[in-house]
Amino acid sequence: MQVKTFLESTIKAALNPSYLEVVDESFMHNVPDGAQSHFKVTVVSDAFEGKRLIARHREINGLAAEALQGPVHALALHTYTPAEWEARGGESLASPNCLGGSKHDK
Repeated sequence: MQVKTFLESTIKAALNPSYLEVVDESFMHNVPDGAQSHFKVTVVSDAFEGKRLIARHREINGLAAEALQGPVHALALHTYTPAEWEARGGESLASPNCLGGSKHDK
């Protein structure tokens, strides 16, 4: 299973996002090449209107459940309404450096 493709298609089908970015950040961590273990997901959707952050994250985690039971170790979620995304200038947060033995530290 290509996790990135699975996440993109599942989230698109459920939330009809106006913006979706799924980034495989596994290379930033101390995992084997091709691990598909660490992902950053940025989603902008009207479906998030009136929902608290925890509800948004639960929704995405529910959609990603199959991947979370398999290869995915970490899923960084950035969930916005269109108005929140516009207020941010269309920018999501940068991912922090790995603190668990990054390959880049060697």
